[in-house]
Amino acid sequence: MAERHDDRMPDPTMDPNELYREEIVTDRRVGTLRVLSPIEADGSADVQRKTVYVGEAQIYTNMGALPLSFEIAASNLAEAVSGYAQAAKEAVDRAMRELEDMRRQAASSIVIPRGGAGGLPGGGMPGGGLGSGGLGGGGKIQIP
Repeated sequence: MAERHDDRMPDPTMDPNELYREEIVTDRRVGTLRVLSPIEADGSADVQRKTVYVGEAQIYTNMGALPLSFEIAASNLAEAVSGYAQAAKEAVDRAMRELEDMRRQAASSIVIPRGGAGGLPGGGMPGGGLGSGGLGGGGKIQIP
């Protein structure tokens, strides 16, 4: 059965003005670099744009390996190799801050059901009318 086209999906058309040829460079110990060389739609080198160097690494968390990808500011491969360590450290630091922020947000989120607690009369705690000192409807805490 054919899948239905969803109009909310972005158009998967490639941009012929933003093509790159990718080459993988590794020392087989620590790092992997992706060298993205700009090309024209016919496959010839695009000398108007700069080569992009992207480093890759992994950090290990209690949830498993977390892949990291980070751009390295460099004008040639030698600069990218020498800049790998600093760029990787910055990527790890950024990932750790983001993980900590996510953990903090998850720990501080409180979910209050919209309709009250468990279908109790009055939408809240027993005896739950607004004037009775209990919780009012709508899952909001009422202060007498």
